[in-house]
Amino acid sequence: MSIPALNPSQRATALHALETETFDILVIGGGVTGAGSALDAAARGLKTAIVEAQDWASGTSSRSSRLVHGGLRYLYNLDFALVAEALSERGRLIAKLAPHLVKPQPFLWPLKQRVIERAYSAVGVGLYDTLAVLGAGGHKTVPIQRHLTKAGAKKRFADVRDDALIGAIEFYDARVDDARLVINLVRSAVRNGATAASRTAVVGLLQAADGRVTGAKVRDLETGREIEVKARAVINATGVWTESTQGLAKTTSGLKVLASKGIHIVVPRERINAEAGMFLRTEKSVLFIIPWQHYWVIGTTDTAWHEQLKHPVPTSADIDYVLEHANAVLSANLTRADIIGTFAGLRPLLQPGDVAEAKSAKVSREHTTLEAAPGLVVIAGGKLTTYRVMAADAVDLALGKDRAKALPSITKAVPLLGADGYEAILRRSDAIADRYGWDAARLTHLTDRYGSELDALLELVDADPSLGRPLGASDWYLRAEVAFACLYEGALHIEDILIQRVRLNSTSPDRGGSAVDEVAAIAAPLLGWDAEETEAEKANYRARVAAELAAQEQTTDAAASAVRTTAEDMVPSAL
Repeated sequence: MSIPALNPSQRATALHALETETFDILVIGGGVTGAGSALDAAARGLKTAIVEAQDWASGTSSRSSRLVHGGLRYLYNLDFALVAEALSERGRLIAKLAPHLVKPQPFLWPLKQRVIERAYSAVGVGLYDTLAVLGAGGHKTVPIQRHLTKAGAKKRFADVRDDALIGAIEFYDARVDDARLVINLVRSAVRNGATAASRTAVVGLLQAADGRVTGAKVRDLETGREIEVKARAVINATGVWTESTQGLAKTTSGLKVLASKGIHIVVPRERINAEAGMFLRTEKSVLFIIPWQHYWVIGTTDTAWHEQLKHPVPTSADIDYVLEHANAVLSANLTRADIIGTFAGLRPLLQPGDVAEAKSAKVSREHTTLEAAPGLVVIAGGKLTTYRVMAADAVDLALGKDRAKALPSITKAVPLLGADGYEAILRRSDAIADRYGWDAARLTHLTDRYGSELDALLELVDADPSLGRPLGASDWYLRAEVAFACLYEGALHIEDILIQRVRLNSTSPDRGGSAVDEVAAIAAPLLGWDAEETEAEKANYRARVAAELAAQEQTTDAAASAVRTTAEDMVPSAL
C-alpha cells in the first residue's frame, strides 16, 4: 500500500529540494498551526515547504489537554464568536476531516446549587449546543446536554464525592491524540505535494535590499550543514518562539506572546470509576478529568513561565495543585503513588501590553495574524481546535487579498490521511481481529490511531509476524507501531518514538525507559543506526528520563528547569 512516508530517505530528498528549489510558501514551525498552514497552502496548489527545529509536534502541540473543544468557559467572557468558530471546527473534525482521530467525549458539569446554578448553567450549555448545531449546518455531531440528578450523576461518575454536587449537566466535547493529529497534518501536506523536513532549524531570514523576506537560512541539525531556502513568502508559526523567530528579520513589527505553562497528570483508567469525564472551574484555570482507553488525563494549570522554552516541566507544587483540585470532587482520593505520568506544555498567549502575567488565564485564545515585514507573516494565539482557521488566515495574508481570492482555502473539504475509507475499515475490524488474533479493544486502539491506514501497518505485520506482538514493556502498543513510526511518521530518534508516537513518555511510571531496548532493536535497522549509534540513543533517552523524573520533584520552575536541562539533547539544538 503506497502512503505518504516521512523517514530518513524522504528527509534527504526534502533537504535537497529545500536547497535547489524556490517555494511559494515556506512555513516555519511543525506544530499544529504550522502543519495546518502547510496543508492549507499545498492543497491550494502552492509549492510549499515546512521546516521544524525539533521533532514534529514536539512543543505545545503534543502537550495539550488532548481536547478538541469549543471553550465552554469562554462563554463566561461573552466570546461568542470564538466559541462558535471552535464548535464549528470541532464538528467538522468529527464528521469529515479526522473521524478516526477526533472522538465525541461526554463530560459532567457538577452543580452545587439546586435552582439558580442549574438554570444559568443550562442556559450556557444550551447556547453551547445551539452554536455547535448552527456551526454544523443544522446537524448534531455530538449529543446535546442532559440534566442529571445526584443519583443520575453518580451512575455516570461513581467516584464523585457526595458533597461535590447536588446534580450535574452532561455535555459533550471531543478528545484527540494531539501529536498524532499534527503528524497526520504534515503527512497530509506531503500527500498534497509539500516538502517537509524536521530537525531543520531556521537560523536566519533572507531579505532583499527593500526589506522583503525572500526565504530563510536553515541548519540541518543532524549534520550541522546550513543551506538557504528561497520562498516568495514565509509564515512564522513557531508558538512560544514567535518573537525570536520574527526577530531574525530586520523589522520593528511583530507579535508578543506570553509563555503560559499548563501541566497534566496521568493515572490508570481503573483508578477512577466513571463513564464520563468531568469539567470544573478553578480559581486559576479549569480542571478536566478526561477518560482515555487506558488512563485518565487530569489538568490543567495556567501560570507564566520564564525559563528555557524547549523543555517545560511540572513542579512538585504543580502536581500537588492538580491532585488537590481533583480530590475536591473525587472519592477515589488520588495520591502521588497513583500517578503514572506527567507532562507540561507552554501556551503561546498573545500578550496585550496592559495584561498582567498573573492574569494569564484571562488572555484571549483568539489568534492574530500580521505581516511583520514584507513577505513575512506571523501568526500566534488560538488553540488546537481552530488550527484550520488559523492556517487559512495565515496563507491568505501571505498570498495577498487578490491572490487569496483567486486561490481560496479548500481544507474544509480535505479529509486527513486515514479518514477516507475509515468506515470501511471499521466494518472489516472483526475480520482483521480474527485474522491476527487481536481482541476488540486492540482493534479500537488501532483504528482510532490509523484509520484506513491500518492496512499499511498490517502489511508490516504480514512481512514480519513478530511485529504483531505487543511491546514487552506495554501491552498498549504493538511492535509494528514502532516500525510504522520510523517508516512513515518521521521518527528519527528513540525520543521521537516514545514521546510523540508510542506515547509511553507521558503515560508510564518509568517514562518508557523499560521499552528502550526493544524499541531500539526495532528502530535501528530501519533508521540505519550502527551499534555505537544505537547505544548512544538508548543512553541519551535514559538520561532524559532521569532528568524528567528528578525535575518534577522540584518546588519551583527555576529549579525544575535547571534539573531538566542537565540531560543533553540527542540532537544539538539551535533554539
